[in-house]
Amino acid sequence: MTGADINQTGQRHGDRNQTGTIRVMIVDDSLIARTVLRKMIEQTTDLVLSAMANCAEDAIEKLAQVEVDVILLDLEMPGMGGLAALPEILALAGGARVIVISSLTTEGAEATVAALSMGATDTILKPRPSEFTSDYRSELATRIRAIGISSIEINRAIPVRSDKTGTKTGMVQKPVRAIAIGASTGGIHSMCQMLNDLPASMDQPILVSQHLPSSFMPVFARQLEIASSRTARIAKDGMPVVSGEILIAPGDGHLIIELKDGRPVARIARHTVPNGCCPSVDPMLESLAKCYDGAVLGIILSGMGRDGVLGARCVVDAGGAILVQDRDTSAVWGMPRAVAEEGLASAILSPEDLAIRILSSRAATKWA
Repeated sequence: MTGADINQTGQRHGDRNQTGTIRVMIVDDSLIARTVLRKMIEQTTDLVLSAMANCAEDAIEKLAQVEVDVILLDLEMPGMGGLAALPEILALAGGARVIVISSLTTEGAEATVAALSMGATDTILKPRPSEFTSDYRSELATRIRAIGISSIEINRAIPVRSDKTGTKTGMVQKPVRAIAIGASTGGIHSMCQMLNDLPASMDQPILVSQHLPSSFMPVFARQLEIASSRTARIAKDGMPVVSGEILIAPGDGHLIIELKDGRPVARIARHTVPNGCCPSVDPMLESLAKCYDGAVLGIILSGMGRDGVLGARCVVDAGGAILVQDRDTSAVWGMPRAVAEEGLASAILSPEDLAIRILSSRAATKWA
């Protein structure tokens, strides 16, 4: 092995990260891409390059030799390819998070959303060499930092509140008429896990706001259909809310639910929200609390930031309930943590246990 392949500051597999820096592995068949990404990492004080690989097979071999916190993975490479290798990479990565470096082509969206549903944490656009601007470098470093810190915390087994019931606000007392799911970074994998464990016979509508570009939404909808065995549609203005189906916020607008002639319909809003996200979880939850008079069960999954806190407050105040994903299974425990710390979560659970809690709650009585 050479210094060009494995950085001397990268600890061997099994070592704990005690340096405070985030160890990054680059997996890309393009020499130009590897060089540009390497320079970005070397110029960022809290990031360190652990290893570089020019194909998935090379990455798998190196993961047995170094410890990493974040892996930048290209999916389109000769040989095995990043997507086919992803399960083995995740198994060998020792808790490291994977950021997919993706194109925004149709083919890129298919592979990227598949990777996210399999356990990749995030995706970022792969630019042309001339588009590797300071803004792009700053955004990529910010994402690596946020995701890497989460990875380090899990690997260090930092104590977190393990009370399975979390902050007790009580489960919803009204018969639940709608399920709402909000998620961001790392949320697609968690969402697919949870939906897979819910019976297809569950007849409440499921409303989803996931932070994802518009071009990825059709593929995302198909992934949710496969995971849930139910119809999933991207919301359009005026579209009716259908029992037992999934309605997804488009990538360029917030999903709002309003009553029209006594029936719930979708509205697409594009106003700026305090958290800056689009689509945002907050307006979806706020509108559902009003439309369904609080008969709502909200679930906040893995994601960065605080999107969902304001909406969760509206749901709880109206008599509904909020469940959040736990720290250990979240790629980034930002959104769930923010809701929990505000005292709005009835339970803090893994995706599998969230499904069990949904089915064992009063909301599930008519689904048996």
